[in-house]
Amino acid sequence: MTAIVQRPAASAGNANAKRTQRKSLAAAGRVTRTALLWVASGVLGLAVWSFLAWWYGPTTIASPGEVWSAAVELTQRGVLWASVSASAQRILLGWSLGVVIGAPIGILMGRVNLVRQLLDPYIEFFRFIPPIAFVTLAVVWFGIGETSKIVLIFYTSVFIVTVSTIAATVAISENKLQAATNLGANRLQLMKTVVLPSAVPGIVTGARLAMGNSFLTIVSAEIVAADRGIGSMIWQARNYGRIDWTFVGIIVLGIMGFVFDRVLRLLSAKFLSRYGVK
Repeated sequence: MTAIVQRPAASAGNANAKRTQRKSLAAAGRVTRTALLWVASGVLGLAVWSFLAWWYGPTTIASPGEVWSAAVELTQRGVLWASVSASAQRILLGWSLGVVIGAPIGILMGRVNLVRQLLDPYIEFFRFIPPIAFVTLAVVWFGIGETSKIVLIFYTSVFIVTVSTIAATVAISENKLQAATNLGANRLQLMKTVVLPSAVPGIVTGARLAMGNSFLTIVSAEIVAADRGIGSMIWQARNYGRIDWTFVGIIVLGIMGFVFDRVLRLLSAKFLSRYGVK
C-alpha cells in the first residue's frame, strides 16, 4: 500500500524535474542565441566600419585599430577617465534634480487644475527652447564652473519628466479614484495610495527619455565652457586635428548612455515592478 502511494509522488517529482530542466535549457538557449547575435552584429559593424575607413581614408574616418590606439593613449594620459568621470557626474546630478523636481510638479499639475493652469504656459513655452540656446546665459549667470553645466542638464530633464508625469497622472482611471474615495481615503491618502503608484511608470519613462537628452546637452555645454569632459575632449580633438580622438569621444558617449539606461531599467524593474514597471 505504501509503494502504491509513493509511486505517483515519485512520478510527479520526476515530471517536475524534467519540466524545470527543459525550462533551464530553453533559457540557456535563449541567452546563447542572444549572445551569438550580439557578437555577429558587432563583427558585421566592425567590418563595415573598417571598409569605410579604408575607402575614405584616415583623414575622414578613423579605423577601429586607430580608434583603439587613441583610446589607449588617452587612457594612459589620464584624459579619458577624467573626461568620463566629469561628464557622468554632471549628467547624474542635473538629471537627478530634474526627476526629483519634475515628478512632483507633474503630479500636481495632473491632479490640481489651478496648478496646471498657472504652470502650463511656462512648461509649454520653455520646453520648446533647446538648452543650447541658454549655454551663453548659463555661463554668464553661473560662471564656467560645474553649476552652469548641471543647470543646463536640469533644464533638459525637468520638462520631459514633468510632461510624462502629467500624461500618466491624467490617464489614471476615475474608477480607481472613486473607489478609494468611497472607502474613505482623503486627498493625501488618495495621492499616496492611487495617484503616485499609478504615475510611477510614466515617471520612469520620462526619466529614461530625460537621460537620453542629457547626453545631447552635456556635449554642447562642455564644448563652450569646460576644460574636462567628453565634449571638451571632442573639441580639443578638433583643435589638434585628431579625428581618432573624436571617434573615441563619440563611442564613449554611446557606451555611457547604454550603460546608464540599462542600469536604470534594471533598477526600475527590480524595485518598481509592483507598480507595473518592466
